[in-house]
Amino acid sequence: MESKYANESRVVRTSRVFPNDINNHNTLFGGKLMSDVDMIASISATRHSRRGCVTASTDSVDFLNPITPDDSVSFISFVSWTGTSSMEVFVKIIAENLLTGERKIAATAFLTFVALDEKGKPTKVPKVIPQTKEEMKLHETGEDRAAKRKEHRIRSKELASFITTDKPWE
Repeated sequence: MESKYANESRVVRTSRVFPNDINNHNTLFGGKLMSDVDMIASISATRHSRRGCVTASTDSVDFLNPITPDDSVSFISFVSWTGTSSMEVFVKIIAENLLTGERKIAATAFLTFVALDEKGKPTKVPKVIPQTKEEMKLHETGEDRAAKRKEHRIRSKELASFITTDKPWE
C-alpha cells in the first residue's frame, strides 16, 4: 500500500458566524464547533484512505479563544498519523475578525477514524508522509498520542463494565 502526503488529505472550510450559532455568552456554541470539526475531519480521513470511515474517538477539542459574531471561522484538517486501520486527524480552527483582520487559533482538535472495508471491518490505510514543520511535529508526536488513546480506551471499557443500563424510572 502506497504512502500518501498529509497534504493530500487536507481540507479547508471557512464560514461565517450567524445568530443561530451563538450561545448565551455571544460566542460560537461549542457543540456547533464540535459538529463542524467531526464533519471536516471525516473528509480528511476518507480522502486519505479512500474508504468508508467511522469516528472512533474525539481525542481532544481544546477551546483556546472565543469566536464571536464578528469572526469568520476557518477549519483546516489533515491526517497527521496512521496506525494499521486507524487515522489520527488534526483540526485547527482559526478565527478571523472580519473588521480588523486579526487572526487567532480559536481551537485545536484530534480525532481518530477507522477505515472500513466492504464488509464493515477495519482495513489497512496508507502511511502518512509529513512535509511541513507543522505536519512533521504532529507526526513525530503521533505515536505517543496513539499509545495514550489505547490506554484511555482500555480504561473506558473497564468503566463501562460498571455502568448500568437500568431504566432510571424502575
